[in-house]
Amino acid sequence: MPIVTLQDVQKVYPLGKTEVHAVQGVSFAVQEGDFISIAGPSGSGKSTILNLIGCIDVPTEGSVVIDDIDTRTLKDKQITDLRHRFIGFIFQSFNLVPVLNVYENVEFPLLLGKNSVARAERREWVDHLIGEVGLNDWRKHRPNELSGGQRQRVAIARALVTKPRVVLADEPTANLDSKTGELIIELMKRINREQKTTFIFSTHDATIVGIADHVVRLLDGKIVAEERRKS
Repeated sequence: MPIVTLQDVQKVYPLGKTEVHAVQGVSFAVQEGDFISIAGPSGSGKSTILNLIGCIDVPTEGSVVIDDIDTRTLKDKQITDLRHRFIGFIFQSFNLVPVLNVYENVEFPLLLGKNSVARAERREWVDHLIGEVGLNDWRKHRPNELSGGQRQRVAIARALVTKPRVVLADEPTANLDSKTGELIIELMKRINREQKTTFIFSTHDATIVGIADHVVRLLDGKIVAEERRKS
């Protein structure tokens, strides 16, 4: 059974007296453990689809089903709970809290959930993730003391800290140089392989598209091609 399914999804935004059809009749399924790239030029609907999967936005028509739950049936509090326990987010702008150091930024989502984690268990897991992304020597540094690649590593660790089954990454290499971007992609691919975490990217980065095992190509809000490279 797919972990995420979009069925005939449409998203229309009002723009003055006109309407913008950001997504038009999109259907595809994401299997658990996928490393999937939603690819296309700017304005093709990539980020809109990520926002719909992340329950940040709701479709105008059609359905988004996550873990066999039709998100249209959920109330706001249930959506918030689903998002917290099931989905991790990685943004191209990193979205780190500037007054918190690396450890505190990674730990932060664990302090927001209703299911409290024992302090010792929380510390062990945060320490593990900081080591996984190669930032042990930077754990007490704040974001303004880090490079772009290091900030994105913090964002990856933070996205994983709640042990989500799906991580959504919106243009995660857009603000990085090509060498750093490749290292970040390799890190996420390793996490995908070792932890079986499902990664869904919106990207026009050819490197991510090249190593993805499932590619959905968009143009003007419609799927123009889909390729699955593994069974």
